[in-house]
Amino acid sequence: MEPIAPELLMALASGTAGAAGQQIWTSLRDLVRRRTDAEPSGEGELTALAAAVGSAERTARAEQLAQALAERARQDPAFADALRIWRQDALDAVRTGSGDVHNEISGGRQQTVILARDIHGDINLDNHGG
Repeated sequence: MEPIAPELLMALASGTAGAAGQQIWTSLRDLVRRRTDAEPSGEGELTALAAAVGSAERTARAEQLAQALAERARQDPAFADALRIWRQDALDAVRTGSGDVHNEISGGRQQTVILARDIHGDINLDNHGG
């Protein structure tokens, strides 16, 4: 499993990823709080990151949480699977972020494709040439 980037954890903990990031952060907290015999569980590290003040402390706490999550994932295959899914959801939330648009076109042959966000006015799709 790929490690969880401390930068991702810091972005989610600090709220810079918007409402979607807050939901993802809450889902990580719920995941970490699932019953386990693994040590570290990650709960203390998660709480410490959420309470961290200042850039240096947040960075250190995020690195500690990333290490704790990786260690727990090595010990608990079910947690590793859930964490892998969480990581992808978190990356998707950060990539598309608040206000961004994520469009994907694949396969086939498209004649006319319009990708847009926040259109203020008309769009005319008259095809005068064909």
